[in-house]
Amino acid sequence: MTVASTLAPPTLSSRTAEGRSGIVPAADLGVDPGSPPLCGSGRDDIERGGQEAAGVQIVTLGCRLNAYESEVIRARAAEDGLQDAVVFNTCAVTGEAVRQARQAIRKARRERPGARLIVTGCAAQIDPAAFAAMPEVDLVLGNAEKTAPGAYSAPIEARVRVNDIFSVRETAGHLIDGLKDRARAYVEVQNGCDHRCTFCVIPYGRGNSRSAGAGEVVEQVRRLAFQGYREVVITGVDITSWGSDLPGAPTLGQLVARILKLAPALERLRLSSIDAAEIDADLMRLLADEPRLMPHLHLSLQAGDDMILKRMKRRHSRADALRLIDQVRSVRPDAVFGCDLIAGFPTETEVMFENTLSLVDEAGLAFVHAFPFSPRPGTPAARMPQLDRRTIKARAERLRAAGDAALGRHLARQVGRTVQALVERPGIARAEDFTEIAFEGDGKPGSIVPLTITGHDGRRARA
Repeated sequence: MTVASTLAPPTLSSRTAEGRSGIVPAADLGVDPGSPPLCGSGRDDIERGGQEAAGVQIVTLGCRLNAYESEVIRARAAEDGLQDAVVFNTCAVTGEAVRQARQAIRKARRERPGARLIVTGCAAQIDPAAFAAMPEVDLVLGNAEKTAPGAYSAPIEARVRVNDIFSVRETAGHLIDGLKDRARAYVEVQNGCDHRCTFCVIPYGRGNSRSAGAGEVVEQVRRLAFQGYREVVITGVDITSWGSDLPGAPTLGQLVARILKLAPALERLRLSSIDAAEIDADLMRLLADEPRLMPHLHLSLQAGDDMILKRMKRRHSRADALRLIDQVRSVRPDAVFGCDLIAGFPTETEVMFENTLSLVDEAGLAFVHAFPFSPRPGTPAARMPQLDRRTIKARAERLRAAGDAALGRHLARQVGRTVQALVERPGIARAEDFTEIAFEGDGKPGSIVPLTITGHDGRRARA
């Protein structure tokens, strides 16, 4: 095996830690979950998990794609007979995300001194030597290796197994029966990214874009629907690029149409974060005509100023983003939008920041994931003139305040509505548009219940 060299390109904002039964959220290990992600894999709220019978814990720091892959890791570890171990599926989206991973590893060693500690995920892929140098770590696995058969039964002498991620050409069709204790399921349709945004480190952890075959995806969705999942989220690093590497270059819209046609038992299909530069005609038609496709889009916008977008090497302009939102609303009036926004990108002036700030209101956003710019070594943005950290922090706070106000306005508009909500855990559900609802009464996680919204607390609707 080849140990990958230390590569460092950027992105900002530590992703939220996620967990489920046997998959322990990093928050349970004393790690701050942090902010949402920047790439297309999206996020969910933290779900608490515990230790499996074999004494194996999986700690997931990151996105929905990591959450899905952690379930595959759980199955692989069981097949390989792994026992008394903690597997860390890390995130590298920011330096803070890496710091959180190291913090969680040290805490786990103190709490389980005899356990085998295995580190994998994007941070391990990008800088395996840094984790191998930690005395607490027994094994470092790359992103390609972490879901491979036999990965957790190989001799411990092979302490670092990380190959060149850019040599990976396929996305495996992992078939799973569900994600334990999760109300919704996730299906990986794509991995990697062909774009090189100047702040983003993710391609160095995930490699180039590669798509799962449509037949594999449909079979996975059908399998999950048969297992009783009412809602499935299709996820990946850059899902709107799905199909570009497949024969005939099918589009994401064509994949969604095939899923909905061939998995009639599935009640709700949701998209994770998508690139604002790409919504194909078939996907737009489905948004207009298919009620099973949920009316919630999370856009990877990053900024609202054209010069900053250009320096980020994004593929859309401010006008492009607003036009896309208007087009979707014209065919799906109940559509609700979220987005990622970065405050304090290098060279950002006050006027440029105001353009991003005003985008929140102009676009009518409901969910804003705002976070301060965090340079990643080796990326073009890290070499640009940096802003003072106090300025970055202050702008991030203003952007979050604008996002909080936008969410409050969205919640106020929901009062009086009756919605069909997916129960995530006792007393908490999500509407079709992803509005979080705190409700009174019974509701089994995974069930869909009618709820009448009576008020809100600024963060959640009440029903």
